[in-house]
Formats: sequence, C-alpha cells, structure tokens
Amino acid sequence: MRLTQEKTLYQLTLMPLIFPVNCYLIDEENGLTLIDAALSFGFKDILKASEKIGKPITKIVLTHAHGDHIGALDQLKQTLKDVPVYVSQRESRLMSGDTTLDAGEDNLPIKGSIPKNLLTRADVLVKDGDQIGSLLVVSAPGHTPGSAVYLDTRNNILIVGDAFQVRGGLAVAGQIRPLFPFPGLATWNKKAALESAHKLRSLNPSVLATGHGNILVNPLKAMDEVIAQAESALKSK
Repeated sequence: MRLTQEKTLYQLTLMPLIFPVNCYLIDEENGLTLIDAALSFGFKDILKASEKIGKPITKIVLTHAHGDHIGALDQLKQTLKDVPVYVSQRESRLMSGDTTLDAGEDNLPIKGSIPKNLLTRADVLVKDGDQIGSLLVVSAPGHTPGSAVYLDTRNNILIVGDAFQVRGGLAVAGQIRPLFPFPGLATWNKKAALESAHKLRSLNPSVLATGHGNILVNPLKAMDEVIAQAESALKSK
C-alpha cells in the first residue's frame, strides 16, 4: 500500500500501479478518521498506516457500500470493536444487500459490487449537513442512491468516493474512461451524479480525493471541464 500525505489527509492506495483503490485517514487532534475500507487484503496495511502516523483510528466513515470501499470493514470492526461506523441513512440499506428503491428515485438498477455477506452495520446514520469531527457530510447521490462525500472544513479538502474518479482521466460518476471504466460502469444514475457534481464544485474544494486515482490539488478548472462534458453528453441523449 502506498501512503501519500496532503495536509490533514493521508491517502492509502492498494495496487497503485494495477488497479488503484484508495481509502483515507483524516488527521484529527485526538485520532484518525478512516474514510472507506478498501479491499479485504488491505486490512493490515490500514492498521500499519495508523501506527506509522502515530494515532489510533477513532472513527470509520463510508462514502458508499460498494465492495471496494467496504472490503476490510468486518476485519477492522472485529479489531477496533469500539470504533463507530458512520454512513448515510440511505446507504445503510446497501450494507445489508437491500437494492430496493425509494419512492421518487429513478427506476434504475443499482449497480456495482453490492455486499452480500457483510456483518458490520452502521453505528451512526448521518445526513447532509452533519458534522463528524472536522468533516462536513455532503449528500451526493448518483454513483449509488446514498453516496456521501466529506469536506474537511479546516482546509476544504473534499473526499468524494466515486462521485468523481481520477484514474484513467478525471470524470464525473457515470462517464466512462476506457483506461479505467469501472466507476462509470458501476454508477446507478448519471443525471443524479451530474447534479451532485455541480453541488460538489460549488464547495470550491482545494483538493479532490477520489476512490480511484491520485490526489488532485487545485481541481476547480478540471472539475469544470468534466462537468461540462458530462452535461453535454447527457443532453445529447
């Protein structure tokens, strides 16, 4: 696993050269907040990264419940028994494999690796505008119905899960990048993803930290370009 720091953010990358899967540690005064849990074999690497930084993991926060974002969650929870798990109320249903849609949601199939045997459940359900330490919860449906992202209010670093991707070329969820098509192929609702992308751009992030790809510093111009592309593609259909 590769460990990269940007201010209060530590990016942990599994398989950086082949199929990069990121999770993040946020440096808080009394501990670390883990955002997402990567793949199951990254369990020990996540704990080693915490040891290297020199602080314990005190919270686990999920952007969404696809398999490459919750892979090590059960193992982490078994080891860090008292560490609470936070997820959006809507996304919590996917943790149990429930892919039914709410009234008012577009009747589109929820795609991607939905967990079938996950034992862990959320300890705390969050919603748009909630605060978890220094992190502001921002609802961002599209990739999944209950996707959420997290804004570090100290420096405007934005951790977005798969609402955007960097690997294969910056993209809004639902845009297919041939060199790394997987987040696009696993997106539930392109229209909702585009609406969320506009919302996230309005936060003026200083850093964009995605589930796949390197940390992107000063991302606003690039975000504007791919949002315009996504908007044009959706209008042409």
